[in-house]
Amino acid sequence: MDISVQEDLVFVADIVFDRPLRKPFSYLIPTELFNSISKGKRVRVPLGKGNKPTIGFCVDTRHIPSDPKLKSIFAIMDEEPLVSTHLLEFTKWIADYYLCGWGQVLQAVVPAWVRSGATTPKVFIIDFSDKFRLSSATKKFSPQQTRIFEQLNLHHPITIKELCIKSACAPSVVNRLVETDWLVKTAIDEGQAFFGALQTIPLDPSIHLNDEQIAVSKTITDQIHSGKFCTFLLHGVTGSGKTEVYLEAIEATIKNGKQAIVMVPEISLTPQTVYRFKKRFSKIVVLHSNLREAERGKNWKLVAEGKVDVVIGPRSTVFAPCPNLGLIVIDEEHENSFKQDNTPRYHGRDIAVKRSRMLDIPIVLGSATPSFESWHNACKNNYKMLTLSKRVRDLPMPPVYLVDMKISPPASPSLRGMISEDLQKGMKRALSQNGQVMLFLNRRGFHTFIQCPTCKTVENCKHCDLAMTFHKRKNILLCHHCGDEKKPATRCETCKTETIQFKGMGTEKLEEEITKLFPDKVIRRMDSDSTTKPGSHEYILNAFREGLINILVGTQMIAKGLDFPNVLLVGVINPDTGIHIPDFRASERTFQLLSQVAGRTGRGDKPGMVYFQTYYPEHPAIVSAAKHDFISFVDEEIKHRQSLFFPPFCRLARIVIRSKSAESAATFSDELGEQLRLATTEIKGSGKLKILGPTEAPVFKLKEYHRFHVQLHAEKHTVLHQLIQVALGKMKPISGLEVIVDIDPYNLL
Repeated sequence: MDISVQEDLVFVADIVFDRPLRKPFSYLIPTELFNSISKGKRVRVPLGKGNKPTIGFCVDTRHIPSDPKLKSIFAIMDEEPLVSTHLLEFTKWIADYYLCGWGQVLQAVVPAWVRSGATTPKVFIIDFSDKFRLSSATKKFSPQQTRIFEQLNLHHPITIKELCIKSACAPSVVNRLVETDWLVKTAIDEGQAFFGALQTIPLDPSIHLNDEQIAVSKTITDQIHSGKFCTFLLHGVTGSGKTEVYLEAIEATIKNGKQAIVMVPEISLTPQTVYRFKKRFSKIVVLHSNLREAERGKNWKLVAEGKVDVVIGPRSTVFAPCPNLGLIVIDEEHENSFKQDNTPRYHGRDIAVKRSRMLDIPIVLGSATPSFESWHNACKNNYKMLTLSKRVRDLPMPPVYLVDMKISPPASPSLRGMISEDLQKGMKRALSQNGQVMLFLNRRGFHTFIQCPTCKTVENCKHCDLAMTFHKRKNILLCHHCGDEKKPATRCETCKTETIQFKGMGTEKLEEEITKLFPDKVIRRMDSDSTTKPGSHEYILNAFREGLINILVGTQMIAKGLDFPNVLLVGVINPDTGIHIPDFRASERTFQLLSQVAGRTGRGDKPGMVYFQTYYPEHPAIVSAAKHDFISFVDEEIKHRQSLFFPPFCRLARIVIRSKSAESAATFSDELGEQLRLATTEIKGSGKLKILGPTEAPVFKLKEYHRFHVQLHAEKHTVLHQLIQVALGKMKPISGLEVIVDIDPYNLL
């Protein structure tokens, strides 16, 4: 259209910002910017009464009647669009579904490094020198140097940091070998370090599938070749070879000239996981929060340019800008970490299904313990169910022994409530066979709380309504929610009693007690406290894999996706902690976690065994996990969900009202509750509807904020949207008070 001849019409751009605004703002496009403006680019515009220069995303351009109130765009920030038309449509749907600002979603999509346009930092990679190739056979090297060469032979080229981790040596040893010309050091873009290294891994295309894997793979690859949307739910027991099925599907996708996205829980994104894909495919990158922004941004651009076949990462990988996307795979689809806990509060699995539908491509959801939502969708034929019922090589599932801690004697008087005599005997048996042991306790720290024996006061965080955890090595009390820390008191601040009791057990104490029990064994702990240094996570796993660690103690970091054939015993110290959380998913999560932990053993030639130490041996989640019986558990538990009108039999929303003033939060939440109930009369055809609250949140005070919440249940998500928008539309904002809307919430605390 010839813009210049339009009478009474002006050319405008619709702009969205990183703010909770439901509609775009229109801005005049200056004549000199006509040819450079386009959807997906960022612009700088005046915003608000003060005309503050603000960066936003252009989401549309159009002609509208002239309006003297329109402001003009200052500048266009990008030469090329940062977001494709497809991703614009996708993010608009996310904003509408999760009731947040479109600009907030776009801000989450584009990595900060891409937005900033910063220079890519350099890193050094190490490789063999010509001198080494010609003369190393006649030279004697130290044990440290030999380990370096062995690891470099497996992984070259490799960054100095990675080489030091894998060979357990200091950078000075590597640098000395460079100085003496046995190795060469080359500077490359940080973003290309991982990408380049992957291409040098020897590829291993051969995978021998069993009959079940062949049948399942054929079903998926046939769908890939058809180029049509379908959601597959792959239900496979732990160790059944789901990853091999993913690899077959990805290979078929690449042969079709398409790209694949593989989403895994953040906690499962280990070097071991990535390496399995590296051995099969060459053009592969990782998008991970632990990577520097520059590295993530560089990988993001490689994906957008179509130079990558496979993209692996956590929930945000769903936004990878693949121009030729042909398949999405989500491993451990039941994991809570796929749900974002801040704005935009999307669920990675659910929006991945939506993206697949929009692009008309297949998606595979895999799990040994599917979420009830996915299971219900498969039972209603919304998803297609695929099953792997047996482990590879027909290995048996490990037997699980339930230890009733109410009656079972401890290994010693000091270990009461920690290590039973039964578990100690099992550990001795496994270790005597040169096997390894994993002990799981989902509690960090040394003691989980301290208490006055007289008045029973518990030392709570002053910012949160939660007990502080004692960490012995640092001699501090730490709040695991806000990070506040303090020295433990020597007397009760309430009643002045001179004695303080330390209670509860975390992984730090468990490690100490196990060291006393097995003084001749190498014992290591793996939790977020022991893996703060870069590379420490990989270092511990490598040492365990190589047999340098006999007993590994840890939190859920050791429960997910790890494959160590020499683990002959897994002990779960206290699986009861998650059962009593005030959340309708508590039993489901307990079953899933126990099943995943139990699946870490019995994967090699020697049979494994599992011990659940519990005070509730009759609880359905624990009994079913001990029997490896997902079907019985879900069939029984889902009946309770239906009778109480909880997901998957309803759509759920949660509204949290938080303020540093408890009175303001209480007053606002009471009024919101009234408006929500009034709004039900305005919505026609709402069907079954339930409003719970407002009431104090289970964790009432968190990070200085007092919190109330309302829970909404409806048959359709559209009813929830209408209800929330009508009610909030009648509320007046209050300074210092925040209203958080969470659609399909996974955290009810």
